[in-house]
Amino acid sequence: MATLLVSDPVFLQHVVPEGHPERPDRLRAIAEALAEKRFDGLVRKAAVVADESAIEACHLPAYIARIRDNIPDAGFKRLDPDTALSPGSYVAAINAAGSACLAVDTVVGGEVTNAFCAVRPPGHHAEPDRAMGFCLFNSAAIAARYVQRRHGAERVAIVDWDVHHGNGTQAIFWSDPSVFYASTHQMPLYPGTGAPSEKGAGNILNAPLAPGSGSSEFYEAFDRRIVPAVEAFAPDFIIISAGFDAHWRDPLASLELKEEDFAYATGALMDIAARSCRGRIVSMLEGGYDLTALAASTATHVATLMSA
Repeated sequence: MATLLVSDPVFLQHVVPEGHPERPDRLRAIAEALAEKRFDGLVRKAAVVADESAIEACHLPAYIARIRDNIPDAGFKRLDPDTALSPGSYVAAINAAGSACLAVDTVVGGEVTNAFCAVRPPGHHAEPDRAMGFCLFNSAAIAARYVQRRHGAERVAIVDWDVHHGNGTQAIFWSDPSVFYASTHQMPLYPGTGAPSEKGAGNILNAPLAPGSGSSEFYEAFDRRIVPAVEAFAPDFIIISAGFDAHWRDPLASLELKEEDFAYATGALMDIAARSCRGRIVSMLEGGYDLTALAASTATHVATLMSA
């Protein structure tokens, strides 16, 4: 079985202010890396626009309308100091959400075993009624709810290894035991959430890492906490919030991971998926702001997915 790659030039239309780390060049760097011959076996599909009902499963209708209605005709409209809208932002965001749904459909339909969506803006900080941390719509959460409502999955696990805690994903599923959210992230760091004491309805697992932590601490968090918990949850489907900003080169944090650490984490989740849910995984791009590290880490992640 193959791996699906969903990406599209539409995501370059989300333009950000000069000097902003979440810039279109991120996807250009990924596209160049995934153009290598070793990735010829990928099934490649363009993005699609999400049905608004799929977004409404995770975000309030009034919030969706607020994002749409605040799109500027030119320039930028800031939602907070970190998060800005440009004329192409809404189209990019609804295509990011649509890519998540397309990936779910393609995996569940049996055309591929797993999928990676190279999309932007990222999503895991977006709460039901609030944009923050570069994020507008929470594509990973949308994928999880979509596979439940469209395809009848009863138990979905979301694993987030972005260096920043996915407060939005945690908030969306805080009281929903049908979705298990596990995160390893640097703490203290933006957004300030993600303590081990934050457990929701028993479906939230946070395994924070101290600044300066590297491979051994990451492996320990995965092996001793995240992998056993996800395995015990026995998911029907796995979603990955694949941020690559825990890499040692990344300018926004101070963890010390390398490309092979993301391969390890990918493989560990693939092993669970093979036993629990016929290998079915959809991975969504989140952070990663050093272009060299982002390209290399993404390539390693995708190559590991292709090994299924």
